Amino acid sequence: MKWLSLLANKRLLIGIPYLWLLLFFLMPFVIVLKISFAEMAIAIPPYTRLFEYVDESLNIALNIGNYLFLAEDDLYVNAYISSITIAFNSTLLCLLLGYPMAYAMSKASRQMQITLLLLILLPSWTSFLIRIYAWMGILKNNGLINNLLMSLGVIDSPLIMMNTNFAVYIGIVYAYLPFMVLPLYANLIKHDASLLEASADLGAKPWKTFLTVTLPLSRNGVIAGSMLVFIPSVGEFVIPELLGGPDTLMIGGVLWQEFFGNRDWPVASALAIVMLILLILPMALFHHYQSQELEGRYEN
Repeated sequence: MKWLSLLANKRLLIGIPYLWLLLFFLMPFVIVLKISFAEMAIAIPPYTRLFEYVDESLNIALNIGNYLFLAEDDLYVNAYISSITIAFNSTLLCLLLGYPMAYAMSKASRQMQITLLLLILLPSWTSFLIRIYAWMGILKNNGLINNLLMSLGVIDSPLIMMNTNFAVYIGIVYAYLPFMVLPLYANLIKHDASLLEASADLGAKPWKTFLTVTLPLSRNGVIAGSMLVFIPSVGEFVIPELLGGPDTLMIGGVLWQEFFGNRDWPVASALAIVMLILLILPMALFHHYQSQELEGRYEN
């Protein structure tokens, strides 16, 4: 009977993650998808029913007008384009900053690696909102940067940084940089040092060894880190609201406005479904390369 117990435990271990996904991903997704095919109504909840049983017949009313409305209105199209552009640029900036950091961490001594990892993780121990509010104090007209530059005589009048896309990029890169550094560090630290030694023995210069050995081997870490930054950045709401200005258009703010401002839940749900579809490709890529990372880890 021992094998029955092991089989039951195995199924239980496998079933718990699936149950979690069913409760917290699939069910909310189905509910939002259902609402996206409804029509706005002055009621509680503020949308019409899709299924009605009247006179012994089941009536199904699917409204695709919400999706057509999104395609026709430039506001939503521009919000998607702007969100993807800001997320892409932020991911690129995180990669340019995070790769040297992760590389330096992987080459440091064991004791120093622990210290550097702690420094990367330490800011996340404080509230996300407090950290973004701190950037408001640094970037505003009479903030730390402007006061320092004016006291040094570099500028005569304050630089306008708050309520601009520049401030949004600062906030996103600051908030999501650890999500780029940690997967890259986890990848770089596993590289076989004998490959680098062999490259050096064959006469390759350090920069060539980096381009031909280290960089290709770190591809999975680059993709995993990029996806971890890009996917949440597309739907970011707090940072653009606190640091951005009237010209900052992101889909997270439009969603909030439709849900809570206009109370147009069907259009807001359609917005969310389209955004999720746009993110399926990077999610699939992330899953693919994460699986490769895990397989490589087990092989090593």
